[in-house]
Amino acid sequence: MEGLWVHGVLLLCLLLSCPVGSQTGPSPDQQWWTDAEEAPARHQAARATREQKADGAQEGLPPRPRCVRCCPPPDQYQPLPQINMTILKGEKGDRGERGIQGKFGKTGVAGSRGHAGPKGQKGSMGAPGERCKSHYAAFSVGRKKPLHSNDYYQTLIFDTEFVNLYSHFNMFTGKFYCYVPGIYYFSLNVHTWNQKETYLHIMHNGAEVVILYAQVSDRSIMQSQSVMLELREQDEVWVRLYKGERENAVFSDEYDTYITFSGHLIKYSGDP
Repeated sequence: MEGLWVHGVLLLCLLLSCPVGSQTGPSPDQQWWTDAEEAPARHQAARATREQKADGAQEGLPPRPRCVRCCPPPDQYQPLPQINMTILKGEKGDRGERGIQGKFGKTGVAGSRGHAGPKGQKGSMGAPGERCKSHYAAFSVGRKKPLHSNDYYQTLIFDTEFVNLYSHFNMFTGKFYCYVPGIYYFSLNVHTWNQKETYLHIMHNGAEVVILYAQVSDRSIMQSQSVMLELREQDEVWVRLYKGERENAVFSDEYDTYITFSGHLIKYSGDP
């Protein structure tokens, strides 16, 4: 019973503090919104309601412009991040085509001579060279048989070989063949026949170069002739007996050599 009486007193006090017909909650204008997201929207709605009431009270006056917030409050504004485009680097592109060559620049000043480098290693042994060519030619031949002229020119054939270096003198043809070009010296020695002429020529490639001649005499004598010739390779030199328009002969016998023909190289054409 005592508990029921306490509850009854509390209910009576509550009814006396709240008049009948009064609002039990705060007005929309005085309400504090705890929700941060709904506060701006409800705030704007309450402000619009108050402005409508004020417009109704001032009828007959020109309407005032309304200011409505279109942006969020400053405390909720978040600026967009800005990106510095200069620091961005894309992927490497393909290599372009080679351009046209430019003009040559001016020649620069020659630089100073550099220091000598270190000594290199010893190279390998080279291939063997060609065999040394001989720059020598010499011959000396003789004849032990006499020779008389006839109706034709006759080449003096020699039967005795004293010196024939590298066989440049052919004993069968009686001719010297040049294999080493250069300047040569030739000499011819014969024994004349008494009561007969002696008439010979030293020939060079079919041309008469020098003559060896002795007139008719009661005595036989030794006669000689010499000459220097510049020969090319494959040139020919020999001795020719003149044909028999007149009695023409050279003397010799099998016991002694009266006729000799000699020649040798003085200077090789390739030497300076």
